[in-house]
Amino acid sequence: MSSIVDNDSIEQLKWPADGLLPLIVQHAISGKVLMQGYANSDALRHSLKTGQVTFFSRSKQRLWTKGESSGHFLKLQSLSADCDLDSLLALALPDGPTCHLGTETCWDAKTAGGANSPSLSFLTDLEAVIAERQHADPKSSYTASLFNRGVKRIAQKVGEEGVESALAAMAGDREELKNEAADLIFHLLVLLRSQDLQLNDVIDVLKSRHQ
Repeated sequence: MSSIVDNDSIEQLKWPADGLLPLIVQHAISGKVLMQGYANSDALRHSLKTGQVTFFSRSKQRLWTKGESSGHFLKLQSLSADCDLDSLLALALPDGPTCHLGTETCWDAKTAGGANSPSLSFLTDLEAVIAERQHADPKSSYTASLFNRGVKRIAQKVGEEGVESALAAMAGDREELKNEAADLIFHLLVLLRSQDLQLNDVIDVLKSRHQ
């Protein structure tokens, strides 16, 4: 069972002779693995103090905060150790691309929802696309045209797609249900965006209910 790492528990980790433990960084919302580095106890304390993921650079032989040169920081959300206390996981929110090559992750497939991404993370990618098109030319984008027509039309589309999904299920048409459910999810994301909300806000509600 993993355990949360704080300033009081850092010394309880199973530090090897070189004083470095592997530190994996995962996107706190999409679940994508962003990068992996190494951290000593000072790097962990610095991460907890500043709220920015910090490593120990083996090449520079010093503490290195991701983004100190590029400005693409990793905003720390939580820090935990694995069941053996010899590996670390940081959940973070990236401020720009993580990889030094300019890609979102160090395992980037260069396509949204690519083979190297968890399937559900595509919803986060889709939210980003919807946000980009919110203020685009309505003539050039269906998504922009929805925003242009206002929340009433967007809400209407959510209702229509919900009914069509239900009808497809009642008819036992699995292919149609998949298509209508995809339309429903897309329009729901647009509706949430129109109200300055994200899918993560809905997930927080589900989490609180589950608890």
